[in-house]
Amino acid sequence: MFRGLASASLAILVSAPAFAVGQTQPAPAAPAATIRVQSDLVVFDVVARDSHQKPVPGLTASDFTVLEDGKPQTITAFEEHRPQPTATLPPLPPLLPGFFTNYSPAPASGPLNILLLDALNTPIAAQMFVRDQVLQFLKTMRPGVPVAIFSLTSQLKLLQGFTTNPEVLRGIVAGKKGNPGASPLMNHVLNGDEPGDDDLMNDLANDLQSGAMGNSPDSATMAVNLKQFEAETQSFQFQLRARYTLDALNELARYLSALPGRKNLIWFSGSFPLDILPDGDLTQDPFAAVASAEGEFRQTVDMLARARVAVYPIDARGLMAEPMLNASQTGKAYSSNPAAFAKVNNRFFAQTTAEHDTMRQMAEDTGGEAFVDTNGLAQSVDKALDAGSHFYTIAYRPGNQNWNGAYRKIQVKLNNPGVTLDYRRGYYADHPDVAGDSIHDAGEASAPGQYDSLRAALQHGAPEPTQLIFVATVRPLSKDTVSKLAPGNQGAKKLAGPYRMYAVTFLSRPGELNWTDSPDGKSHCALEFMSVVYDADGTALVSQFNNIQAAVSKVQFAALAQSGLKFTQEIAAPVKGEFYLRMAMRDSNADHLGAIELPLARVAALPPLDASAPKSK
Repeated sequence: MFRGLASASLAILVSAPAFAVGQTQPAPAAPAATIRVQSDLVVFDVVARDSHQKPVPGLTASDFTVLEDGKPQTITAFEEHRPQPTATLPPLPPLLPGFFTNYSPAPASGPLNILLLDALNTPIAAQMFVRDQVLQFLKTMRPGVPVAIFSLTSQLKLLQGFTTNPEVLRGIVAGKKGNPGASPLMNHVLNGDEPGDDDLMNDLANDLQSGAMGNSPDSATMAVNLKQFEAETQSFQFQLRARYTLDALNELARYLSALPGRKNLIWFSGSFPLDILPDGDLTQDPFAAVASAEGEFRQTVDMLARARVAVYPIDARGLMAEPMLNASQTGKAYSSNPAAFAKVNNRFFAQTTAEHDTMRQMAEDTGGEAFVDTNGLAQSVDKALDAGSHFYTIAYRPGNQNWNGAYRKIQVKLNNPGVTLDYRRGYYADHPDVAGDSIHDAGEASAPGQYDSLRAALQHGAPEPTQLIFVATVRPLSKDTVSKLAPGNQGAKKLAGPYRMYAVTFLSRPGELNWTDSPDGKSHCALEFMSVVYDADGTALVSQFNNIQAAVSKVQFAALAQSGLKFTQEIAAPVKGEFYLRMAMRDSNADHLGAIELPLARVAALPPLDASAPKSK
């Protein structure tokens, strides 16, 4: 894939480095473009199940009717996918020492499966249960099924890339990486954990309200204030969980972007703080539930659709009893205030019902299936893999060629009333050939905690996005050390040398990029390059950022198509200690990203590029 990629001359304007370690966000980037339907072809998968929930084989295109916003569409491509005895992951093409890529091999046929262990939205007791159930599933998992494992805390992390080896997967889940960890943003009362600060505050407020601490007006006022404080705290925690969850789904979609075929996302969680699909019935504002996150929400939905991701939510809590009946609860508040019992009971059932409804809607809208109120999580994973391995792929060109960005509903009918169909329910009608406007509105641009795709791609240990495939070479500049950072490097406070200098070269094919033509006959692209050195704890120590505006003639573009595009940075890293280098490249016009991370120990001993580099003073 990268054969023949070499140096090429390219006239570029390099801006001054504009990102410092410790800043809240990189320098402003070009607006993100909406992901569009490629070549105006809508592609989606359909799972057909009979009354016994078994796959229905042997259907043909003539058995299906496809409607878009209620209007019939002509199926232009149709394919049935059946379970394969084994799937083989092709080996990565051999790379020379010092060469790295974010290209991920994928099987030629069959779906990819992702296990997402959600610690952010799951109480720790349920996480332990999930771990045991996943290990039980992996003991009997048939060989040849490609599976990757991710974890979610306040950040999405890739624990294991796609492998067909169950032993490797078991080692990850049973090892340190698979250890459960308490979520700092969970409500202990509603999730049945041990009592925490919110439980104590609840009891205190109930005591005040019931007169256990006197009947003075001050007590009543204090009770109201405590209740208000608790409600505001829970609301803030919920918003944070929703924000982190949406960010994680965005990163996961970017990671899966370049991988072909269907992906089954099996998501173990104790709470689902948001639905990842817009409400198609809200014609005025399908994003009413996501407020200032509208831009990222829409982008995430679009990327998941294009990546053909079907979500299989599994309630990690299994069968649940009311938390008021938990042995860890004293019952003091309920004995002195019986109304509190009914209130908490109603709140528990209302929240649980809402979460299960979200899970079911999420599954329905993406072509998956939800599993709730069951302790057989291992069996649920089996069912999800079976359902997601036998499916039909359908493609059509929309009869409506008005690319106005509206959300269009997809409806599929089958000439068999006894068959249930699972499929994605819609897409965004953005123009397939013209870069869209910014997905962000004016209000979102200044919103606190706004998601930045480049910053997310640069997080230590995060999945490596594949929207933009590239090769990076990393080599020491010299065997000698230096006392200062490279020109343009930004270092953390109290960082001290000696340092070793590294050359980081990004190599990409121009066909991977979004180009625009100008009246003068030149093609333009906008690129961002960033490298960050992390210590073993994930603290950013040194960074280098470059913003590139490139303009090439037709002759130069033809040459680049053969040789590739090349850009080099220099970055310093401390000599003593364990360090990691993460490199990211973004096409600013399309907001497409690629990233690569490696331990610097893999390249520290390579022959230096420049034996005449400055010696330490």
